[in-house]
Amino acid sequence: MNDIPALHWQGGPIRCGECDYAQLRALDGEQGCEPGHACMQDVYARRIDRFFRWHPSLSDEQLTHSYFEVRAIAARRASLFRLPALMDDPDETVRLQVALRLPQAQLVRMAHDPHREVRIRVVQRLAPAELGALRNDPDYGVRELVAQRLALALLPTMANDPDRAVRLRVAQRLEMPALLRMADDTEPEVRRVVAERLPVALLSRLSRDIDWRVRWEVAQRADAATLESMRDDEEPEVQQTVRAQLAREVSTIGADHG
Repeated sequence: MNDIPALHWQGGPIRCGECDYAQLRALDGEQGCEPGHACMQDVYARRIDRFFRWHPSLSDEQLTHSYFEVRAIAARRASLFRLPALMDDPDETVRLQVALRLPQAQLVRMAHDPHREVRIRVVQRLAPAELGALRNDPDYGVRELVAQRLALALLPTMANDPDRAVRLRVAQRLEMPALLRMADDTEPEVRRVVAERLPVALLSRLSRDIDWRVRWEVAQRADAATLESMRDDEEPEVQQTVRAQLAREVSTIGADHG
């Protein structure tokens, strides 16, 4: 527990006599404080956190503290009414804590925070209908999360995102007819997802795809007519799948007429 020496956040030893809460040293256990274990002056975040867990009512008093760790940890337990003042805090660690607790009605104001980790937390908490402002975020990781949660009515607007990972997420959720437009995506991984989800009647659109993995996916689900058109596919793996599926079709028809 005390393997890390107690050190004042500004350097040097802990100076209990200069602390605003020096009177707590006279109290026992969690009623007080303990240098090297539960101390607001320590540079070590875990000890600061323990201090505020013991004294959550003091959190509001330290939201303007000069040390960012104190502000960030105090923000975890501070009154919700005090959090808006920290939305523009100069340190992203503080703003991250604010984004985790801020009421929904105010959270959208942090949608364009300069730090990606803060915006990621915003995306995770905002209601799907409120995510539209983040569709064009400069960070692909943020946009990927948006694509996972965005309201379906707005999702087609992300189908042409410049990043493949984002378009993959879009293709996994998009509904018809917008999904069909992604059959022409430049990335085979995206087209393969489209092939997994297109209505069977439309799979012929991808039966001649230049990537054999997309054609293989088509062969898993295609109707008899599309399978017949793929019987002589140049890729042995696809050809084998096509013929196995056709044999299954024949077997099923035979059983139905038996």
